Amino acid sequence: MGGIAEGLERALLTRPVPTGDAAVRFLFRVEQGSTKRVAALLGVSQRTVQRWVTARAGMRRRPSAVHSGLIDMAVRARWQPRVRARLRARAEADGFVLHTRARFGFAAPAGSSDDPRTRLITQHLSGEVARELFAARDADAGEQQQMVILARALGHAYFRDGGRHAHGLGIAFTDVEFADFSIG
Repeated sequence: MGGIAEGLERALLTRPVPTGDAAVRFLFRVEQGSTKRVAALLGVSQRTVQRWVTARAGMRRRPSAVHSGLIDMAVRARWQPRVRARLRARAEADGFVLHTRARFGFAAPAGSSDDPRTRLITQHLSGEVARELFAARDADAGEQQQMVILARALGHAYFRDGGRHAHGLGIAFTDVEFADFSIG
């Protein structure tokens, strides 16, 4: 996951995602306590899952690094689904605030400073941008495609002042250090 996708993910969560033993317990709660269903969900044997949760002394095992990654992905996909849906709907209706530090450059008329430079920008973007960004994320678009969407939106809202100035200005948005999203 890149910086933009991670920022979107953080914006949709109201509580931290469980990790370690709490993640396994969460999966059990979601799958109604069935080791068989948790094993099928993760693509491991039922006996492996039983070893992770046994209460018998000396028999309990920790998930390997590969299994921990699978557990983390499964938990993230199932964590707070109604909260995430509600926040997404609010962002698509009202927009969101993007707070980012990235390298911005632009193609401008001669005599202006168009060299890319790092800027810290906080800007409200419309619900249309949110819909486009979520659609790209849902379609597994890469970080580059998401950067193009944000560059176009920031170019319009920040650099062109909502379409009132610099009509022919083309924006380059690269080297994203971080991208945080606030959903009202």
